[in-house]
Amino acid sequence: MDNKVLVTGGAGYIGSHTVWELKRQGYDVTVLDNLSTGHKWAVKDTELVVGDVRDTHLVHSVFEKHAYQAVIHFAAKSIVADSIKRPLEYYDNNVMGSQVLINAVIQHDIPNFVFSSTAAVYGEPQDDAINESHPTNPINPYGKSKLMVETALQDAAMSCGLNVIAFRYFNAAGANPQANLGEVHEPETHLIPNILSSALDIQANGAVKVFGDDYETNDGTCIRDYVHVCDLARAHAEAIQFLNSNPGHHVFNLGSQRGYSVLEVINACQRALGRDITYEVSERRAGDPSILIADSTAVQDRMSWEATQDISQIVADAASFMSDKP
Repeated sequence: MDNKVLVTGGAGYIGSHTVWELKRQGYDVTVLDNLSTGHKWAVKDTELVVGDVRDTHLVHSVFEKHAYQAVIHFAAKSIVADSIKRPLEYYDNNVMGSQVLINAVIQHDIPNFVFSSTAAVYGEPQDDAINESHPTNPINPYGKSKLMVETALQDAAMSCGLNVIAFRYFNAAGANPQANLGEVHEPETHLIPNILSSALDIQANGAVKVFGDDYETNDGTCIRDYVHVCDLARAHAEAIQFLNSNPGHHVFNLGSQRGYSVLEVINACQRALGRDITYEVSERRAGDPSILIADSTAVQDRMSWEATQDISQIVADAASFMSDKP
């Protein structure tokens, strides 16, 4: 049991990077993924159980096969716009699936649970830099579903003694070229891969769309906190030892504490590729705040974790992966 970890959604973007990091640190990993958005190639030689966390019988059978010291739970639908169109699918998949998993974890006496949450639980920001005490008032079904699971885990920690960390992270980006892992979504909704795809002619998307250039920022475009996916993976792997020595319930933001505007990201991509990137300004999107940056002081103080890669490295790694992705 000492080094056995189950990663749900481990064939997905952040999940697969976390699996690689866990194995690098000496953990024995099993992945549970229905491959609806994940990729079998991303699991590589790790034990893979193909199935859904909502399948009660399957989840219990996984826990009966091995004794795990921790579960890291990524498996979820995660596209904001899609959650608005299909909210019940998000509650079914994200909330009900998590409930099945949490119940099984408790029944099988697994001590530690690490949950992949999101800054979307905060809703409209009241401050430029958001810490964990910021009010939680999600404005879309995706954020609401994640907050529901956070609440269930907090109650499970209090009533059942489960050790829990919920990581609320901001804009995951980048890749791990060494492991040939990176971002492959269909459709792709994230800024950096869309910029790179356009510049590398991987997709016939034409010019990059910039949604609004009249925000109250230095260049008029939105500012966001981008954190390297390998830094996120490291936090999830290190969370296990943290919970072993710090039982109870914890909530931490994961971000770089540095904001980059859309135009700054485009410029970083231009530098990485050594070519100009065409963009066009469109209307603002509803609900996009001007500035959204993490205050990650708590996780720095408690776990000694901090983001190590800046936007230049994030973009360089993403470009390297996209130029040679599977």
